[in-house]
Order: sequence, then C-alpha cells, then structure tokens
Amino acid sequence: MRQVFLIVFGVIFGVSVVALLFTYFQAQQERFALSADMQYRTRLLADSLNESIEPARQRNATSTLEKIATSFAGRERLLGVVIYDRQGNVIVKSKDVPEDVDVAKRIVEDAIKKDEPVGDFLVVDTMQLYVLAHPVHREEGPAGAFIVVQDASYIEESVAGQWRDSLLGVFIYILLFSVAIAALVRWVIFKPLTNLAEAIKSARAGRGRVSETQHGMFFRPLASEIGKLTHSLAQARTAASEEARMRLEKLDTPWTEERLKEFIKAYLKDRQIFVVSNREPYIHTRDGGEVAYSVPASGMVTALESVMAACGGTWIAHGSGSGDRETADQDGKIQVPPDDPKYMLKRIWLTGKEVKGYYTGFSNEALWPLCHIAHTRPAFRKEDWITYKRVNGLFAKTLLSELKGIERPLILVQDYHLALLPRMIKEARPDAQIGLFWHIPWPSAEAFSICPWRKEILDGMLGSDIIGFHTQQFCNNFIETVGKEVESLIDLEQFAITRDEHITRIKPFPISISFTDAMHEKEAEAPTRASLEALNITTEFVGLGVDRLDYTKGILERLRGVEFFLDAHPEYAHKFTFLQIAPISRGESETYQQFAQSVEKEVSRINTKFSARGGSAFGGKRNGWQPIVLQTRHFSHAELRPLYRLAHACLVTSLHDGMNLVAKEFVAARDDEAGVLILSKFTGASRDFDRGAIIVNPYSAEEVAESIHQALLMPKPEQHRRMKMMRNSIRDYNVYRWAAEFIKAVAALR
Repeated sequence: MRQVFLIVFGVIFGVSVVALLFTYFQAQQERFALSADMQYRTRLLADSLNESIEPARQRNATSTLEKIATSFAGRERLLGVVIYDRQGNVIVKSKDVPEDVDVAKRIVEDAIKKDEPVGDFLVVDTMQLYVLAHPVHREEGPAGAFIVVQDASYIEESVAGQWRDSLLGVFIYILLFSVAIAALVRWVIFKPLTNLAEAIKSARAGRGRVSETQHGMFFRPLASEIGKLTHSLAQARTAASEEARMRLEKLDTPWTEERLKEFIKAYLKDRQIFVVSNREPYIHTRDGGEVAYSVPASGMVTALESVMAACGGTWIAHGSGSGDRETADQDGKIQVPPDDPKYMLKRIWLTGKEVKGYYTGFSNEALWPLCHIAHTRPAFRKEDWITYKRVNGLFAKTLLSELKGIERPLILVQDYHLALLPRMIKEARPDAQIGLFWHIPWPSAEAFSICPWRKEILDGMLGSDIIGFHTQQFCNNFIETVGKEVESLIDLEQFAITRDEHITRIKPFPISISFTDAMHEKEAEAPTRASLEALNITTEFVGLGVDRLDYTKGILERLRGVEFFLDAHPEYAHKFTFLQIAPISRGESETYQQFAQSVEKEVSRINTKFSARGGSAFGGKRNGWQPIVLQTRHFSHAELRPLYRLAHACLVTSLHDGMNLVAKEFVAARDDEAGVLILSKFTGASRDFDRGAIIVNPYSAEEVAESIHQALLMPKPEQHRRMKMMRNSIRDYNVYRWAAEFIKAVAALR
C-alpha cells in the first residue's frame, strides 16, 4: 500500500501545483480588471464633478461646494469628495471620508503640479481606497484640486472569493481524482502485481504454478512468460528430487539440499522436526522508521539454517531483536527466511533480568569458560543458576505447547544454553525422540568437576536419546565425566549410558557447512580488490582473520604472531596487511568488554610500533600503511566471500574450539584452489584438514609468524594440492550429510 500512497501523493502534488499556478494567474487577471474598471469609472465621475465644482470655485461659493460634497456622501463604494485650495488646505470634505485621508496630499500636489488628473490605490486605517485627484481652474490659473475617494476593498474581497472558490473546486477535484487514481493503482496495477509476486513465490517454493488468467490484462503477457519459466523450474526440481531419491543409499555421492529433503520424506515420513536453541536464525531490528533483518554471526546458525531450509519444521528460539515483536504474530511466530519462507520460527520473550542471569551469567560466564580451556576462570553464581533453570523451564513449556497432538515428535536441542531441557521434555513426553548437539568442546572430567551444579547438568543432558559432539575426544571426555559424577551404567562398546532405565547414546558428528558443487561453481569474473580498498588496504599481500570478539578465538595470540612476523621479516613492511574482522560478541558481559579493549589496545600498540619505525627501516615509505586493520562490525556472507577469495592466508588460531566453521567457509570460498589456511591444532576442524592446512600451536607467536611466512612463499602448485584436499573433505561431508546422520541416529532409536 505504501507504493499506492506514493503514487497518489505524487499525482496530488502535481495537480495541486498546476491548479495553484492557474488560480494565481486568474486572481491576478481579476485584480487587474477590477482595478482598471474602478479607475475608468472614477475618472468619468471626476470629469462630471469638475463641471459643477470649477464654476463654484471661481465664485468662491463655499456653500455650493459643501452641497456638492454632501450630495456624494453614503453612495455605494463612493466615500465622498474632498476639495483643496491651491496650497493643499481642505476647503470642503464629505463626512464619510476617513480622517487620515490627508495621506492623499501627495496625489493632490502631483495633480496641481502636472495640471492633470492623478490617481492611486492607498490603505487608510486598514481600508483599501482608490483616490483620484482632479485639478480645478480659475481664470488666472489653477485654483486647487478635488479628490474622489472610492472604497476599493471589494476588489480584494472578489479576489479572495475567487481563491476560495478555486481552492474548494481544486480540493473536490483532487479528492475525486485521488480516489480514482488510488482505486486504479490498487486494483488494476498493485493488486495484480502483488498476486503475481505471491504466485511466483509459491511456485518457487514448489507449491503451485503461475496462471496467466489470474493476473489482469496488463500483466497477462508477463504472467505467461513467468508461468513457462516456473514450469521449467518445477520440472528441474522434480528431476533433482528424483536424482536425490536415487542417491539416498549411495553414500559416496554428494549430499545436497534436495537429497536431504528426499531423505527426510523417506525416513521420517510426515514427522515434524523441532529445533530449539537460544539464538534465533533471523533477527529483526528497528532502525528509525524501518525494520530490517540480519543473520547473526554464529556457527550454529550457519549450519542449522541450511538444514531447516531443506527440512522445514519449527525452530524455537529467544527473540532478541528490537523489531522481533512487531514482525511476529500474537503467538510469537513468523515464517522465515523473510524473502522465501520455508519453515516456522517461534520466538520466546525473555526479560532483561532473565537474559542477564541465564545467558550472560551462567551460559557465558560459567559454562563457556568451563568447557573451553582458554585460561579464563568460570564465574559460578547461584542466582544465575536459578535463572538458568527457570529459562530452561520456559523453553520446555513453550515446546510442549507446540507438541500437543503430535505423536513421537523429533526434537533437536542445540548447545549448552539448554542443558536441562532434554530431561524436562522427556519426563513430560516419554515418546519424544530427543537429540542434543553440543556445539562447543567438552572438557576433561577433572575440569568439569569444579562446577557446583555438575550433577544436575549431566542429568538434564542424559534426558536425550542422542548426545552429539564434534569429535570422539569430546565424547570420551563426556563418558568419563558421567562415570565419575552420576550413578549410571556405561557401555563403552556401544558408547551408551543407562540412567533410570533410559539409554542415551554418545556419538561424534563433526558439523560442516552447506558446501556443494552447484553452490560453488567458479565465478565468471575473479573478485576485484574494491572490497579491500574500501577498508583502506592496498598492500600486495593480505592475511585474514574472521572471528567473534571472543577470548577463546586466540585473537591476541594471532596479533602477536603478526608482530613477530614483521619483526622477523621486515621486507614485508608496507607489503603485508592483516585484516581482522571481529564483530562484538556478548557486549553486556564485563569479561568480553575487557577483552575487546585489550584487542583494540594491542592493535593500536602494534600499528604505532611499526608506524614509528617508518622511514629508513622500511624503505622510507610513509603511505599511511597499518600492519593490522581491525573491523568490529558484522560482515555478511556476501561481504566475506570476496575477502576470503582475495586473502593470501586465513588465520584460525582458536585456543580451544568445538569445530570452527570459518576455516571451512574459507576453503569453500576458494574455488580457485589458491590461498593457505593456517589452523590451530586445538580446533575440531584440524582433524579434517590436518594434511591441507598449516597446523600451528597458537600459543607460540614464533610458530604463527613462521606459518605466515611459509604461506606467503608457498608455490601455487602446493597451494592447489592442499586446497583441493580440504575442499574434497567438506564436499564429501557437508552440513546436509551431518544433518542426515544426526537425524537418522535420533529417529532410529526405539
């Protein structure tokens, strides 16, 4: 409707301007005509009066002059006559002539001087008058003059009436015209276009076809062509689905979105999938008068969003955006993706106090550092634990309301924020099949034992039928932790834990990204350096880091490695720039605020250090070069892709990481099979890329520095060999295969 209003407003504005200009010229013409008519009539009246006044003046017959002046008083528009002697003194004046008419003396003097009638329009006591002065003669010469005073206010009243009538007519005309235009645009143009867009969206989603007979005569040719196009698309989709169905049992063929869809249809029949996580896949934010959406920087979202787009179902998550409430319905639901809906997102609303205790407090200041061996002390606060339990209960209540009437629901719980949820659901719905995927590392039993509520957390997790981790080592650590902390029966051959007659299986499912051949065909043109130049990077060599601003990502250690590299190899000064993209994460946490400040100070220190060396040490160049460029805003996947393709080396130096999908995104983007991945030995991804990446210990700045030098000197054939191995790895095991194996493992249990 906004477009309709804009069109109508534009028409109204144009018509109004034209109408006002036309009325203005008409009013000017009316004023000119009335003024000319008054001047002409007053001149005739003055000439006739002169025939009576001049003889009386020659005789000095004052009484006769008074009778003449009195006889003209009270007539329509004629206020009266004033007779002056040669010196400009009043001899006779009609009673209705305003007292301040003396301002007309200038006109009288001009008439006597020129010896001819002189007239002008005057404003006296807010009255609009027309005054005509006529000279009076005696035998010896000019004997004075008289003025005829006319009420000229009717001229402006007539003009004002014309404006009023014209504007009223214009208003009625515009009103009728606007209604007609609005109806025309709404029903003849906008409505058919909206219907056509909805039909195209449905056809694209495979829910129908575009019919040329349903979209108005103006858009029928367009609808016909789009209908043919969507028909071809439907045929292609059918062929892809058939091919995907035939591939289901061939594990050596690539997994795609279509293949996952066919797998879900064949394996789950009509069963719905419910995903539950803290973070939502789409965040709506209000910026001024507009509401926009974004995809959060999260490895979990990157992986699961592709799966849900393929499988459909319902995703339950915390609605954290400033525009989330107004975009969702009264039940907190919205179809996503916003531009191509494929599944339902149900948002849960939390108070600021709940977010602080459950998310900032227990999840990210207790569990996160507890599970990541990054030498940051966990903060265990009882009030945070109480809030954590309450919010898990809120998620459970919301999920259970969605499960009413659904038999044997399939539930995929995501990450450490909801460790208690599986037990809550299992107790209320024993028939539910629950898979919990833990997206972060699981520490050793000794490390986890410091948590005051470790038994409750483990019991909550063991309500799942399957618990998935990224690596076998994390599975081993979890089994060992359960063995030491809770009473249970552990089967090491099956990697199963029995507690209260319920069996939970522990399995590794290394997560990946949605890499397929079709999605990453070679581009027609190589990326330009425009995206780098926009960041003021003009050097020959570029290193890249992409992380959330988190102390587990090894950002400070990486920066020191860059510093060591430039110290050891000064020939790369003004030739090498390291771009660190680190969007602010968990900014409400004091720990993360302090870490962000530390990163900014370190970047400033290193840049100042090498800028100070400036001249001779670096060839005397002073071109504004900074060895490190820090960007703390969020970059979309579309913005990151050219940066991945332009970087000579990508550094992933996490101190401890479950998987790290940035490493896989970098490899997927390099369809030129160039570039070098420098990867921490403490990431889950290092198990997949151990022969393709340069594996480093991030705690050793010298080792990181040498790996950068090795990457910049690596021959192209060696880069191609390594990159090809890594690309084959994620092509064979992408997120669609990860989802299929995880869902199959959960659904296969009885």
